[in-house]
Order: sequence, then structure tokens, then C-alpha cells
Amino acid sequence: MQRVSSSDHQQPPSAPVLDLLERYYDAVPRSGARVEDFGPLSLFVREGAGWPFYARPALGAAAGPVDVTDVARVRARQRELGAPEAFEWVAETAPSLRAAVEASGLAVHEHPLMALDPAASTPQAVSGSGVTVRILGPEDPALAGALAVPYLAFTEPGTELGAAGPAELAEAILATTGDGSVERIAARIRSGLTSVAVAIADGTALCAGQHQPVGEVSEIVGVGTLPTARRRGLAHAVTAALVADARANGVRTVFLSAGDENVARIYARLGFRRVGTALIAERPAADG
Repeated sequence: MQRVSSSDHQQPPSAPVLDLLERYYDAVPRSGARVEDFGPLSLFVREGAGWPFYARPALGAAAGPVDVTDVARVRARQRELGAPEAFEWVAETAPSLRAAVEASGLAVHEHPLMALDPAASTPQAVSGSGVTVRILGPEDPALAGALAVPYLAFTEPGTELGAAGPAELAEAILATTGDGSVERIAARIRSGLTSVAVAIADGTALCAGQHQPVGEVSEIVGVGTLPTARRRGLAHAVTAALVADARANGVRTVFLSAGDENVARIYARLGFRRVGTALIAERPAADG
């Protein structure tokens, strides 16, 4: 993955922010997963239905250098569980992990890790041109569309106009309502674990995303625009709504991982700054 601009590269990572993010990364899966200990690595195993979790560096005293044997043990357990062979971590806080996972045969993808400047003003989620941006409640009928839109967006990644539109969205909504994901996210909204924002026009969700608070830290995730509705500032508006909601509910540190340089520019306009590099390791596509 490409990174953000060269000026951002020159800024050293903020150790206090990265420490906060490490604690967040360790805490956030625990609401829906059990943790299995593999020395310097922790494997989060999904309890019940939902998106499967991953392995990452252990927090605190257990953290330390990782070698390929450690990675192989975790991958064997993931195969035994029928879970994806996936690892997620921050390059600057676990420098030995990348070499170990690559030596094991996994592919590593880089993403700019960005945190909102504490001095940045809270952005306004401006609606217009027939588009309304709002935070959804657990019973909101727009919730199914808000969950389906990012799926289509990530199927056609990037910021250029794509092919998937309202017809494909209708099909994706049917799949979403049939797999229990709406009920799971509604339960997380009720419990304060997730907030969902959507940009909607004429009853159709055009862009959506979430933030997931743990104490005073929250990550913005899954912001995606219907491919035929891109280039209209919708991702900017949805992200602004999520930031405003997070801050209104006591969150002091808001962060995210950008998909690539073009996406990072959108977030930079809202006051997000590069603090590190998020790494995701998975089996190469050729492995199936």
C-alpha cells in the first residue's frame, strides 16, 4: 500500500499516542472474543457469529521479539479453528513481527495510521444536494443499507467511480438482513460499543462508516461509499459525523487506518495526522 505524503513521513511517530492505541487494540476485540496466549502473540477467537478476529502482539510484559516459530504456532491454531490466518499490528511498536510473518509465507499490507490532531476543531457533517448525514439508532431502518454499502465499496476499492450502484446495494442488503449482522450491530449500538453514521438520499444509503469507542479512545472503521456515488465528498461528511459523535460522547483520541494515499488525503483535510504504519498480514491471494 502507498503511504501518505512525504511531509507526513518526516514526522516521527508519537509514542504516547501509539501506547494508547496498543491498549485499545488489545481491549476492543475482547467484547466479542476470547484470547489465547502464544507467548509474545495473542490470538483473538470470535465467540459466536460475526467477522473473525486475528492475532496481534501481546500487550505489556508478555510482549517481546517474535520469530517465525511463534507465527507458525498461531497459524496452525487458526487453521485448526477454521479462522483466517491473519495478523494485525503497528509497525513501530512490534518491529520484529514483520520479518517473522513474511518468513512464514504471509503477505503484509501497509496502511497509514492516522490520529486526529487534538487541536483540530470538531468538523461539521454538512448535508446537502438531497443528502442527509446522521448517526443511526439500533432500530433505524437505514441500518441494513449502512452495513451493506461498505461491503460494495471494498469490493471495488479506490476513490474513482465504480460500477456497483443501487441494484447491487439492494442485493447486498438482502444478504445483510439474512446473516444476522444487522441484529449484531444493533446490539452493539445499544451497548455503546459501536456508532454508525450514514449519508442517505431518497432512502438509499450512499456512504457509511462506524466508530468503536473504548473509554476515551475510538477507531473509525469501515467508511465506504457506494461506487457509483463517489467523488461527492460523502466519505468526508460521514467521517466528520463520526468524529463529532465520538467527541460528544467523551472520546479524546480518534484514529483510523487509511486504505492508501488518496484516502489518507481525505482524512488529512479533517485534521488527521500520520502517527505510524498499520500492518495486516494474510495468506497471499494465490494461496486461495
